Amino acid sequence: MSIGSLPERGRAYCRGYVSAVTVVPANDPPRFTAVVEDAMAEYREIPPAGRAKVRLVWVGQRRVPGIEAGTWLAFEGMVSAVDGRPTIFNPRYEIIGRPEAES
Repeated sequence: MSIGSLPERGRAYCRGYVSAVTVVPANDPPRFTAVVEDAMAEYREIPPAGRAKVRLVWVGQRRVPGIEAGTWLAFEGMVSAVDGRPTIFNPRYEIIGRPEAES
């Protein structure tokens, strides 16, 4: 399933790449957020504002090892809309490796 075709509510399994991460200040409750863009979208074809995105939120975590901008992920969880963006809280995820020849 592509990120652009996520249901408004319900279970989903997708893949994409992390375009941004957000770390909250130390005095806020722990939460780590990653914005994942559609793996099917080509970087130069679609303007950044037009790409399908989903927000992944790990509640109770200040950092998730291996999750950083540019990381490719496969993820699964329950989708809900938060502030108009599809959001998955505490998703199951798998980091997808790329062969060394690719950059």
